[in-house]
Amino acid sequence: MNMGDHHSEVSSTPITPRPMTSRLSTPPISAPITPRTMTPMVSTPPVSAPITPRLTTPPIISAPPSQFHSPSLSRSPLLSFGGDHVEQAAKTPKSRGSRTPNFLTPIIRTPRFITPLGSPIRKALRLTKLDPQDAWLPITESRNGNAYYAAFHTLSSGIGIQALVLPVAFTILGWTWGMICLVAAFIWQLYTLHLLVQLHESTETGMRYSRYLQLFNATFGEKMGNIFAIFPIMYLSGGTCVALIIIGGGTMKQFYLTICGGTACSANPPTTVEWYLIFTCAAVLLSQLPNLNSIAGVSLIGAITAVGYCTFLWVASVAQGKLPGVSYDPIRASTEIGRVFSVLNAIGIIAFAFRGHNLILEIQATMPSDEKHPSHVPMWKGVKFSYSLIAMCLFPLAIGGYWAYGQMIPEDGGMLAALFQFHGRDTSQAILGLTSLFVIINAVSSFQIYGMPTFDDIESKYTMRMRKACPRWLRAVIRTLFGFGCFLMAVAVPFVSNLAGLIGGLALPVTLAYPCFLWLKIKKPKMYSPRWLINWGLGTLGMGLSAIVVAASLYVVIDTGIHLNFFNPQ
Repeated sequence: MNMGDHHSEVSSTPITPRPMTSRLSTPPISAPITPRTMTPMVSTPPVSAPITPRLTTPPIISAPPSQFHSPSLSRSPLLSFGGDHVEQAAKTPKSRGSRTPNFLTPIIRTPRFITPLGSPIRKALRLTKLDPQDAWLPITESRNGNAYYAAFHTLSSGIGIQALVLPVAFTILGWTWGMICLVAAFIWQLYTLHLLVQLHESTETGMRYSRYLQLFNATFGEKMGNIFAIFPIMYLSGGTCVALIIIGGGTMKQFYLTICGGTACSANPPTTVEWYLIFTCAAVLLSQLPNLNSIAGVSLIGAITAVGYCTFLWVASVAQGKLPGVSYDPIRASTEIGRVFSVLNAIGIIAFAFRGHNLILEIQATMPSDEKHPSHVPMWKGVKFSYSLIAMCLFPLAIGGYWAYGQMIPEDGGMLAALFQFHGRDTSQAILGLTSLFVIINAVSSFQIYGMPTFDDIESKYTMRMRKACPRWLRAVIRTLFGFGCFLMAVAVPFVSNLAGLIGGLALPVTLAYPCFLWLKIKKPKMYSPRWLINWGLGTLGMGLSAIVVAASLYVVIDTGIHLNFFNPQ
């Protein structure tokens, strides 16, 4: 084969062969085979879209950092990444066989307010009904929280007066079953707490669910939320504030008598209703702090005082020793059905001791979040620290209280009432007074965090209607009316603290059942996998337990009777 033949093989057919030159020893040049010189530019339009189709397709939106700070996510709107599209187009590698001029490259400049309509966020927007007003609400208007703030809020809301009646449950269950139920309830609620922390934000869509009710409605629909979720969630907010006024006001009266020594201070001491009013005024004054992040210091004080009075109560009771003639035999009802319902009522008391799940998403909403630093990491750190302290308070309180008082512990007031009733004279007045003071401070602090979801819900009605932030004077009026509305309820129904088992049964799904079903619906695990079985089992057991605990508590209330002192607090 000569050089001419080789040249004819290399050259393409449409090109007219060049005349042979005298430089036969030179290898054939490769320029003629370069597609750039062979492509008839006149016949084909200079559009590179068919060659690089990725340039005409908007970049796939997974979870850019800005989405984690959008409303219902944050102050800034969801669509704050219009420039990211240009950056994606510029980084698209060009084809080696094309030299399309830069001015012909289609630059994607989609308006910011249109972006989600063509993205996977569209379905999420329709589900959660995001709106810019979220930036004006007290839960989501500040997102500079951290793990310390989360620990303060979780500890303040997780330890409460309801823990003081834990030994009452032991009087029915006994040592063995009391410990089994207490440990099982603690592990169970800690697991569901972890589920809620993980469900707060979606790494796939960038959505943040800043409220428990919002997550429930987005998952199961507003109709299901109105039927199953809104009552227990709102009760855990407003109903807890009513109970805090009753307990805080009553403890104020006890503190006054302890410090003054009976009637030495005044011939006409304030009545119980007046103590309720004094407590309410203090709570309303403190509730004027604007948002959830602004009460982090208040929650810190509430957490310290909660740990303090729990420690004082069980240490002082154990130091005094067992009461003479104390018995640890479980209290048995006269009938078989009465015994069954008494056990279920005791389980409801234990379930009511673990509270705060209705506030976890709201607390986590105060933290910043992005792809590299999601909020669930610092939130879980704060939760682990706070629940370590909660376990160190609740378990000694239940075990030490039952060991010291046995069956004689009062059902109304629990450990606090037992300390004053049995050791009021042989315990230092300073210890008694400091314990009462810590209970009062903790009640005032807890009022703020439990009232915040109600404040947020009421203000959202205004912002949705008026399309602007709630003015300061109106915010002050709303919170004042809420506080004194709770005061009226406390005066009208002062025996609500005696219904711990019934209230625990009503609120039990929020703590133990709903998080399991939410996780199943959102994560969609493989059927019959271990996680699928665990969550279905716990969720179903939680719902069934809630129903029978409510029925048992109603039976116990009707069978044993309760002093219905309407508008007559003692």
